[in-house]
Amino acid sequence: MHAQNTALVIGAHGGIGSETCRALQRHGWQVRALVRHLPEDAGKDGITWIKGDAMQREDVLAASQGVELIVHAVNPPGYRNWDQLVLPMLDNTIAAARAQRARIVLPGTIYNFGPDAFPLLREDSPQRPLTRKGEIRVEMERKLAAAASHGVRTLILRCGDFFGPHAGNTWLSQGLIKAGSPVKTLHYPGDYRIGHAWAYLPDVAETIARLLDREDALADFESFHFGGYWLDGHGMLDAVRAAANNPRIAAGHFAWWLTAVLAPFVKTLREVRKMRYLWKSPIQLDDRKLIAFLGGAPYTPVEQALRATLIGIGSMPTALLPLPSGERVGVRGQSCETVACVALKHRSEDVS
Repeated sequence: MHAQNTALVIGAHGGIGSETCRALQRHGWQVRALVRHLPEDAGKDGITWIKGDAMQREDVLAASQGVELIVHAVNPPGYRNWDQLVLPMLDNTIAAARAQRARIVLPGTIYNFGPDAFPLLREDSPQRPLTRKGEIRVEMERKLAAAASHGVRTLILRCGDFFGPHAGNTWLSQGLIKAGSPVKTLHYPGDYRIGHAWAYLPDVAETIARLLDREDALADFESFHFGGYWLDGHGMLDAVRAAANNPRIAAGHFAWWLTAVLAPFVKTLREVRKMRYLWKSPIQLDDRKLIAFLGGAPYTPVEQALRATLIGIGSMPTALLPLPSGERVGVRGQSCETVACVALKHRSEDVS
């Protein structure tokens, strides 16, 4: 437990940032959150909310005074301005961690890997991405490794595609299904026979907290792979059907043709299309190191995770449904999405 320790979460409005705030609190951390816009209920959740900009080094340095941990969970909205924003934001986090002698936690992705590393990704797999975004991810990790050699400790937890009840725009909620309405069809982005890596955000956040509970056993530069769920399209369809208690959910396909039509006019869609290679090959994260370190797999049963997610994004058919534990959760209403809107809004990473 970390009852006397303080963590700063940058990007706490995003899915991974918000879940990590809650997980750290459960594990005894005092939590601060640096965000551009304060929530209406700031102060009621036990989090110290600080208004600031991750692009402004002075804001990050001021918010990090006295912290032992900085969670770097901030990303630009969608794909916009990654080249200009991502690395400067990380540089500010590194400067703050150096000043406070704090550890940095980076929720990682699979974008820094290319097909030569597929299908099973290990912590030491070669990083030769196909996209500019993947190259930036590689550079982020390179910067952190360099900083670790000068005393800035780092923990990276690489994950597959996120989903969860508070995850924001994800492949699941904005691509495979329509958030805000009952699931009728699963629009799978690849061949139904190809497996894909998925990460349930509450499990990711809890895993980060559990890893930090063993700070003394972590290396100065440490990385783990979060295996999560490895499901092909048939497995995902079966799991969604079971979670929704609806065996009639149809098997469909994501409308890549529509992204091709709109891509010349929408930069986000041009970038989404560049990520299509991730759906053309099986991709699985090797989590043997993580399981050995934690002493067991930290994963919620997939049907339970999907049910909580469907409830959270308003895609269950009734207003109130029981969870397996007996807890009842209300549905948060969201507007339905057409496939065109799905394509325009889609992104599987979190924003501040």
